[in-house]
Amino acid sequence: MSGDVVKIFDTTLRDGEQAPGCGMTVEEKLRVAAQLEKLGVDVIEAGFPISSEGDFQSVKLVAEQIRGCEVAGLSRANKMDIDRAWEAVKDGESPRIHTFIATSDIHLKHKLRKTQDEVLEIISSAVKHACRYTSNVEFSCEDATRTPVDFLCQAVDVAVRAGAATINIPDTVGYTVPEEFAGIIRTLKQTVKGLDNITLSIHCHNDLGLAVANSIAAIAEGARQVECTINGLGERAGNASLEEIVMTLKVRNDKNPYGTGIITEQIYPTSRLVSQVTGVAVQPNKAIVGANAFAHEAGIHQDGVLKERITYEIMKPEEVGIPSNKIILGKHSGRHAFKNRLEEFGYFLGEGDFEIAFKRFKDLSDKKKYVFDEDIEALISEEFVRSSDYYKLVSANFTSGTDMRPVATVKLLIDGEEVTASEYGDGPVDAAYKAIEKATGESPSLHSYVVSAITGGTDAQGEVHVRIEDDGVFSQGQGAHTDIVVASAKAYINALSKLRWRRQHPKVASANEGV
Repeated sequence: MSGDVVKIFDTTLRDGEQAPGCGMTVEEKLRVAAQLEKLGVDVIEAGFPISSEGDFQSVKLVAEQIRGCEVAGLSRANKMDIDRAWEAVKDGESPRIHTFIATSDIHLKHKLRKTQDEVLEIISSAVKHACRYTSNVEFSCEDATRTPVDFLCQAVDVAVRAGAATINIPDTVGYTVPEEFAGIIRTLKQTVKGLDNITLSIHCHNDLGLAVANSIAAIAEGARQVECTINGLGERAGNASLEEIVMTLKVRNDKNPYGTGIITEQIYPTSRLVSQVTGVAVQPNKAIVGANAFAHEAGIHQDGVLKERITYEIMKPEEVGIPSNKIILGKHSGRHAFKNRLEEFGYFLGEGDFEIAFKRFKDLSDKKKYVFDEDIEALISEEFVRSSDYYKLVSANFTSGTDMRPVATVKLLIDGEEVTASEYGDGPVDAAYKAIEKATGESPSLHSYVVSAITGGTDAQGEVHVRIEDDGVFSQGQGAHTDIVVASAKAYINALSKLRWRRQHPKVASANEGV
């Protein structure tokens, strides 16, 4: 690997999974591992095989099935752990044993209750034992940043002489700061013989919010592997975030002239999958992948972004796999953003009608924190559009269960004529939508599908909002019913009626004003 390329070692399946409540099943680990392979990570740390039979099996399966990158198993610095780790990863395309022991005085005194000399002997013995299985051995000095630098150099020297191919310097408790961490890496590079011939790695935690900054500082001093997780997932405050490190190197390559093998367009899909699997939502203001990362509400910002994106965006959302930025409409929004949103929906109002609509929008903004697309749809439709319900739902019947394939039959009135269609699907809603498409001959893309309860209780009426698109023409639909599948069908049919009307009326204007 070139000296200006940084390896991405993803530990979402090991360190990330150690975050409270983030345990994954074997099947979930396999799904995430396959996506990490698609993302282009260099190493997947799949787990800690000695910790449980389930973790052993999941690491083993990941190693057997993943072929696009190395698969590592973690082990403490003892023969039993190392043997178990090798048993788990040995069938991988490029298996790695990652072994570790603590080196700080704090850990030696209170956890290990061993002397420095005893720890040096353990390091030598463990690395040599691991090297009997493979030359792809990584050694980590746990709590390295609270370890006296002279002893850290000794520990690393012993590991290098024992045969380790990768040396990892972890900031295990997120204690260090960028300048200090850079100094540690610099000292190691200057002091330990042979370190230039192996990969120097770092693994930073985020207890002070400095994990990414510390990682970037270490890379500048010669670290060429960075250990990180998707969404910054991990114990306590988490790990260095993969997406933030990768995009920092890409966006500020002028200051950080290093590359990675990451396919950045897969970042957001990977983030979403990890969030879904672990049940841990990504905070809205999270860099790169948060809901607000490419969202703009302030009128000045909206105007600038609509005129030239680079005014307030340092990267394109498409670069990380997000379809587009979001202009959030609210009381701070201006005319430019509102007009742009109307035209996205297919509404091209004359100047007089636009001013009327903008005033109504501002009145609504004073009452609501956010004005959603559905609010704008209702506002414009009520005031300016009188689209007929070309498609109407007469009846809908659905059959579904754990032991049968879902099927739906719908009866529609299409321009006054009754049409019936049936289709199978992955679930009752999918089956209903396929039956509706069969009856209408329409097959738009479904951009969003949102379900909410209008009232409380088990008999609550559910409300469904959908947004669809066909050949650049967008439409929204809404439906409500105590049966959520019926509500879904009504929303889809409502959206299809509006979509048809929009195709027929590409420009909407008042009777006495031209567009």
